[in-house]
Parts: sequence; structure tokens; C-alpha cells
Amino acid sequence: MRIMIIAASTLVVSAMAAAQGRGPLVKRTNPPALSTPTGYTHVVEVSGPAKMIYISGQIALDKGGNLVGGADMKAQAEQVFKNLEAALASAGARFTDVVKMNTYTTDMAQVQAIRDVRTKYFGTVTPASTLVQVARLARPDLLLEVEVTAAVPTGPAVIPASR
Repeated sequence: MRIMIIAASTLVVSAMAAAQGRGPLVKRTNPPALSTPTGYTHVVEVSGPAKMIYISGQIALDKGGNLVGGADMKAQAEQVFKNLEAALASAGARFTDVVKMNTYTTDMAQVQAIRDVRTKYFGTVTPASTLVQVARLARPDLLLEVEVTAAVPTGPAVIPASR
């Protein structure tokens, strides 16, 4: 009887440890039939248990609601990505967890400034991405808005045994 209890306990502990170690599998692929992307990934697949986080479009406003950067695209981009970082952190995520990004800019001629800042925050782990030019954002002084979706690993809740 004692051996059966020890064996069962070992099995349960092993199963719980394995289950807790499982999170979403995030696979990033650039199919050879598509062009080589610049700062993004063509296909991002998420499978397995994950908490999905949807961050609303972030703009270049500081905590006090003041515009940062004026007419400087790079300065606005820095504030936008700082805001994204804070929003992701509030949900327990990082830029490496981002699987999709939508970027809206009012001036595609300044896209390199956006890419430079984006690369600083994402590095080589890049999400699927869309970049479009729009005629105007919510306010005429805004040059950039970025929204992201992230997938963070979740494991099954471990409920202690009761007697």
C-alpha cells in the first residue's frame, strides 16, 4: 500500500510539473515563397494554453496626457513604445510576447524613424505586423498610433488536495 501511495504521489507531482511547464508554443515563420521582411515576421502561430492580451492603440501622450515629441516622429515613437511597454507590463507581458502589431502613421516618409525605435524594443523577436498611412489620427498633432496583441503562457491552476 505504501509503495502504491508513493508511486501515485510521484506520478501526480510529475504530471503537475509537466503541466505547469507547458505554455503556448509561439512559432514565427517567414515562408520562402514570401519576401524577406524588414522588422516583422510574416506568420506567427500560437498554440497551447495562453492568456491573450489586447493593447489598445497607444499614442505619444505621457502619463499626464501631454503630447511628447511635437512634430518629431522619432520622439513620438519613443513615447508610443514606452507606453506599450508599460501597458504590456501591467498585464504581465513583454515585447517578446507580442504576436501581432498594427501601426498607423500620418507620414510614411518617416517610417525609418518608427522602424529604428521598434527595433530597439523588439530586437530580433518580431511579431506579425501591419503598417499603414492614415490621413489623420484622433488629434491633428499625433503622428503615430500602435496597437499590439500578446500571448503569455498560462498553466493549469494547481488546486491543493483537500482531506
